[in-house]
Amino acid sequence: MPEQDRPSASSATFQEAPGGVTDAGPDDAHLKAALEEEAALFEGSDDNASPRDGERLYARPFFGYASADDPAWQSVKADVGDSSWTPLEAFLEALPESGATASGLTVVSAVLPVTARTAADQAASDCLPSERWLVSRHFHSLAVDGLARRLASRLGSLGHESMAPDQAPGFKTLPHPRYLFTSKWSQRHAAWAAGLGTFGLSEGLITASGIAHRLTSVIVRARLTPTPRTYAGFRDWCLFFSSGKCGECVRRCPAGAISPDGHDKALCREYMSRTVKPWAAGRFPDMEGAYACGLCQSRVPCASRAPVARAWRLRPVGLDASGAPDASKSARTPWRPTAGFWPGLRQGGRPLSRKKGPA
Repeated sequence: MPEQDRPSASSATFQEAPGGVTDAGPDDAHLKAALEEEAALFEGSDDNASPRDGERLYARPFFGYASADDPAWQSVKADVGDSSWTPLEAFLEALPESGATASGLTVVSAVLPVTARTAADQAASDCLPSERWLVSRHFHSLAVDGLARRLASRLGSLGHESMAPDQAPGFKTLPHPRYLFTSKWSQRHAAWAAGLGTFGLSEGLITASGIAHRLTSVIVRARLTPTPRTYAGFRDWCLFFSSGKCGECVRRCPAGAISPDGHDKALCREYMSRTVKPWAAGRFPDMEGAYACGLCQSRVPCASRAPVARAWRLRPVGLDASGAPDASKSARTPWRPTAGFWPGLRQGGRPLSRKKGPA
């Protein structure tokens, strides 16, 4: 179907289906094919074009699927907190009169990888982000929101109510005791539940295309076959947590915001506020308020692939009835660093140091 005949990304993010679609029946074939077609159209569309020069912001998206009644969502609540929506809660927030049930909903999570040119430029950068990375970050909402609207509109045109959780009326960002801040709907946790990957030491999500990407999702009133999760926990695809043979994201971070304890968002934000924003304002005045870093997502083993994913593909693993990872289904037990491991880590024969950016 020609691009001009596709539903516009400017149409509503919440799509009510004509005729009252029920929760019954698997509907994989034509819905998944439609989503793949929409991903291909999106890649070359205006929704994925930089307003500065028209260059593509992201590569072609790919998808993972999770049932709304999957016990994994209880694991997400346990990790993020009770304020985190389940798929059913998010869906009813936008479409309260739908009468939907969890068994009839599917979360469609989408990964938008950075382009090869953006990845290459960023890998060549130190202390400050590359121009392409800064551009893709500054205009990322145009792409991710545009893709979500396209998917919801396409699904609605096929007779299935759908919505984008981060566009729902009650969506908001909240303070968090461990993560500093979180939201009512975590795109990374949704992608984890949808079998797309696990968290790294830097708290980015390591997918089959790596950690350099953006995420979005829609919830559709249809039963689609879930993507198998080939991991048991939240960090199984991270080399540091699976074998202790990494820590490259720590070396790449100019703010010293990544450590064995994870990602210090306060330090990260301070570096971007005090260093990156003033630099970007002087160099790129046409992008007011632009900021980004993302060095921890480039020139690292997980930049463009999941380096330990193959080890976890011995067989899909799952969760017990409470939503906790079921150790009996795990292909192996992830390695955990001992107290003496980190101080002994070396870089070029020297003790590991954290490079500081320009003052």
